[in-house]
Amino acid sequence: MGGAAGLAGVAAAGTALAQSPPLPGRVFVHHVYFWLKDPGDRQAREALIAGLRKLTAVPEVLWSHIGVPAESERGVVDDSYSVSWLVFLADKAAEDRYQVHPIHLKFVEDCSPLWERVVVYDTEQAAG
Repeated sequence: MGGAAGLAGVAAAGTALAQSPPLPGRVFVHHVYFWLKDPGDRQAREALIAGLRKLTAVPEVLWSHIGVPAESERGVVDDSYSVSWLVFLADKAAEDRYQVHPIHLKFVEDCSPLWERVVVYDTEQAAG
C-alpha cells in the first residue's frame, strides 16, 4: 500500500488520514509514547485515546495513528507503554506550529493528569 489510496484502508482500522493528498516525499515524524498513572484503568485509557483523536483536527497533521501495545514474544519489543500517538507533519516548522496550536494545548491540559510518563521520538527523514 502506498500514498493516500493505500493509507485509506489503514484509516478504517483506527488510523486517521487527516488529508487525502499523498504524503510529501519527506516528512517530520512525531511519535509519542504515554504511560498511564494506572495502566489498568480502562476509562483513563479511553479518555487519552479520545483526546488524541481530537488532535487530528490540527491543520498541520498530515497523517496520524493511535496505537496500543501489540502482543509480541520478541525480547526487543518494549510494550510497557499504554498508548502511542504517531503523527506525520510536513517539516519541523509544522511540528513547531502543532506544539502551540490551541487544540494541542487543550489536549495537554485535559489529558496530562492521566499519564505518569511521556517519551517523544521526533525524526526527520535521512538525506539520500
